[in-house]
Amino acid sequence: MSLTVLIAPDSFGGALDSVAVTAAIADGWSRARPGDEILCRPMADGGEGTMAAIAEALGDAAERRAMETTDALGRPITAEWLLLDDGRGAFVEMAAASGLARLTPEERTPANALVASSRGTGDLLRAALDAGAREITIGLGGSATTDGGSGLLRALGARVLDRDGKELPEGGGALARLDRVEIDGLDARLADATLVVASDVTNPLCGPRGAASTYGPQKGADADAVAELDAALAAWGRGIELATGKLVADLPGAGAAGGTTAGLIGFAHARVRRGIEVVAELVELAEALETADLVITGEGRADEQTLQGKTAMGVATLARPRSTPVVLLCGALGPNAEALDAATNIAVVQPIIDRPMNLEDAMADTDRLLRSGAERLARTIGVGLDMARS
Repeated sequence: MSLTVLIAPDSFGGALDSVAVTAAIADGWSRARPGDEILCRPMADGGEGTMAAIAEALGDAAERRAMETTDALGRPITAEWLLLDDGRGAFVEMAAASGLARLTPEERTPANALVASSRGTGDLLRAALDAGAREITIGLGGSATTDGGSGLLRALGARVLDRDGKELPEGGGALARLDRVEIDGLDARLADATLVVASDVTNPLCGPRGAASTYGPQKGADADAVAELDAALAAWGRGIELATGKLVADLPGAGAAGGTTAGLIGFAHARVRRGIEVVAELVELAEALETADLVITGEGRADEQTLQGKTAMGVATLARPRSTPVVLLCGALGPNAEALDAATNIAVVQPIIDRPMNLEDAMADTDRLLRSGAERLARTIGVGLDMARS
């Protein structure tokens, strides 16, 4: 009896992205059961790696586009985005241009945290508009910026001015001197475009749970820089209200990607959706579930946080109405992982470790461990099918 197996894992953080994880599981499964049909849908939550997952899942239906732009520190780079739906849609990943991964650890300093700009992401968004896309998904996550999306909006024609009417320098720190935002030159196509912000972050723009306080330190901000950026974002929120009449600072999720969501909601027709839901739609996961006999998802560590909306649980939740069994392959079991045993969405949680090893060795060996773990799983399923027939 052959099966249709849907493979839809998240990345194994720090080891393999979801595309590589999917390939390893598919190879391992096929070693044991070469006659099964494999459907590959690498998953993500809207952050770094989402573009690669969508491109892999959609194949020729996702056209990669590249352009010259700048990173968060204003240096020239080449970044990619995706044209979708025969040119009607697009996907822009903020990390592709304005990502923290483009900065070395030594460059993640308080000074750079204050000047990091999202302008490069604005260039990608403008390129998508130039190509004719009118429904554009922006994946947030992994940004190096805390500028409220002001750099992105500058790339689209907004002017960020001080009280003397002079353009402020790039970066979040300069927003402390903001007097007003002029939007007469803002790209008119934004009024006709629908922007979908893919993000699971619920932080507001400012305050103890705001963008600067929560995420600034990982971008290089020390305590002084965090305080400076938080005050600057508060000024940015007031500037958005003055220019548009919209109160965005306290909206859940406004602090995502250094406050980029606040800028997008303030100056464009943008709505925020959970990243897993957006990616599931883009990769057509529901369609693949219609024919699947078994779903294999995965993540680096399975623990009680898996139940709080992580990608693997999102996949399992989508499979539940169809009563399709779901197996979760993981690198390790974390705190209170036993809570997953009671999750009706997941049939089996199976770690891939096959011998005692430390974390560093396991991460370096993730590809082999995934292939071997998937092969063992396939052989186990095969035994069960044989017993059912006998």
